[in-house]
Amino acid sequence: MVANVICIKWGTLFGPEYVNRLYSGARRHLSDDVRFFCMTEERAGLHPDVEVLELPVEPFLAEMDAALAVANRQGAMRKVSLFRPGLIPDLDGPLLGFDLDVVVTGPLDGLLNFAPGKVAMRADWVEARRGRATGHGSVFRFDPARHGWLYEVLAGDAKRQVEKARGSEQRYTSTLAQERGEFAYLPGDEVVSFKHDCLGLPPVNWLRPARLPEAAKVVCFHGHPKMHEAVEGYSGSWLRYCRPTPWLAEHWIDRARDDLGAEWA
Repeated sequence: MVANVICIKWGTLFGPEYVNRLYSGARRHLSDDVRFFCMTEERAGLHPDVEVLELPVEPFLAEMDAALAVANRQGAMRKVSLFRPGLIPDLDGPLLGFDLDVVVTGPLDGLLNFAPGKVAMRADWVEARRGRATGHGSVFRFDPARHGWLYEVLAGDAKRQVEKARGSEQRYTSTLAQERGEFAYLPGDEVVSFKHDCLGLPPVNWLRPARLPEAAKVVCFHGHPKMHEAVEGYSGSWLRYCRPTPWLAEHWIDRARDDLGAEWA
């Protein structure tokens, strides 16, 4: 058996070490052999075992970008290219997808195999507090053989779908899957937010380092601080201030370097 994992990298916000460390985390925490795919326009610095998929110029890109500009969400929906039918011709089984601003901290088999046949995402932290059903896109599981409509619906009317989702890829993906009855929420205690589940509110974040919840398998660093900021300690705001985070350095940097070597992580 093979476990399939995918991510997307475009632009310069994240360096290749983010991809390589994610690859290391995935292969260290999945029981089966791992095929790890990265869709990108820049392969320099990626580990040789990472299978590169060319970042496409979609036929609807201009229409989508124009609608995203109105929503002030430039580039926010490029991830939909991961859902393109036939993207990986020899793929067998589902794909477990990650944003690059996540750290794997525990076994992933349960997330990869969760709710077979469904599009699976964690409930978005902020949207849930507002009573909305939006999934969060940092971790997502889907089956390309079943869920090609995630690409096809947007490709068929990019302007309308971007407007409907208000420029949010995760809102588009989770809402469409829910409308089709093919959605499931990943366990909230296994996919956690550094800001909401680890850091603590003032004054707690000033008094102690962020904690890693016991059941956490993936920690998401949406917004700030990002991983490189939280490792050293972050003082960007009183609300998100954090002291240096030793467990993050261990899971994200040290174990990846032990696994891949300093050249790649």
